[in-house]
Amino acid sequence: MGRTKVTPDVAVLEATARVINRRGPTRLTLAEVATEAGLAPATLLQRFGSKRGLLLAVAEAGASGAAGCFVRARARYRSPLKALLATLDEVAALAETPEALANNLAFLEIDLTDPDFHRLALESARANIAGYRRLLDEAVHEGEIVKCNTARMARAIWATAGGSLLGWAILRDGEVKKFLRQDVEVLLGLLRTKRR
Repeated sequence: MGRTKVTPDVAVLEATARVINRRGPTRLTLAEVATEAGLAPATLLQRFGSKRGLLLAVAEAGASGAAGCFVRARARYRSPLKALLATLDEVAALAETPEALANNLAFLEIDLTDPDFHRLALESARANIAGYRRLLDEAVHEGEIVKCNTARMARAIWATAGGSLLGWAILRDGEVKKFLRQDVEVLLGLLRTKRR
């Protein structure tokens, strides 16, 4: 019978995400992650095999958890549009500071050049776009917005959210969550029904 893990993998991946926010994926070391997680570097190697294995585990957790963001938001709000806007708060978590966003964007370089990482980035993007579309479909059904091509609008919201993070990091105008919501509200404002 194996020993119980003192620090579960999810806690290690959260610690890795914090180090990525500070250092980026290419400059992070297993020693830094081990210190952040309260483990020995050898334990990280035993669990994940390598730095690449650890980063793939972070990417996989992000991809598999993308849909959960929408479930959590929908459980909190009766309004599909309020739930949609609430999901942006989790997107904004990538940009606690402009430096943290830059470090997270360094992951994008890996996502675009490594097929294993790209597969997970694509899975995550599709899950996010599908989540936005479901909420938009519900908003149409509940009369919050006019009937529209929700597939295209969902993709536009996804693209706007990503671009808005970059805009905030450059302009540094106010709080990132508010900045993101304001940009997405411009799109939603085109669709809102008169009764609202």
